[in-house]
Amino acid sequence: MSLSRRNFIRQSGLAVTFTVAGRTLLLTPREAYAREMPFSVLDRAEVETLEAICDHLLPGAGENGVAHFVDHQLPLDPDDSLLFIKWFNVQPPYVDFYRPALAEISRACETVYGKSITDLDPSGAAALIESLRDGNVPGWNGPPPPLVYHALRNDAVDVVYGTMEGFADLGIPYLAHIEPPRAW
Repeated sequence: MSLSRRNFIRQSGLAVTFTVAGRTLLLTPREAYAREMPFSVLDRAEVETLEAICDHLLPGAGENGVAHFVDHQLPLDPDDSLLFIKWFNVQPPYVDFYRPALAEISRACETVYGKSITDLDPSGAAALIESLRDGNVPGWNGPPPPLVYHALRNDAVDVVYGTMEGFADLGIPYLAHIEPPRAW
């Protein structure tokens, strides 16, 4: 069986499809980020919050396309979704988890730190992440903060390290059952 790069990416779920001028493009989340492809579910504020919190959780997640990855996965059939949240028995649609989580992260930053998440310094970001992880976010009114922490951290890890290049960056051999014909 011949497996093209396009089919491998499509089957691995790491592809994001866009229709531009009547032409369908199959891109990795990183390529979608680099091309500034439009979002179909998340609005600009949600994208900025998601990229910022994921960059604080795992530097490089934003430029690796975490927001494009999440945005692409949200409208999929839950059985086909690669979002980590599905393994925590959260009822779909998953946008009903992400929207309030991102809104609460934004609200907490403004309330507790007096600035947006995109303006948090490393110590403020570390304190926010610790409060999410430990479930101690003042005034939180959304999904359980530790669940938000784990879901977003794992989404970030998936886009940064869930590729052949990511495995190489970690110094781990990429031992796929079916190797792609070339790196993606």
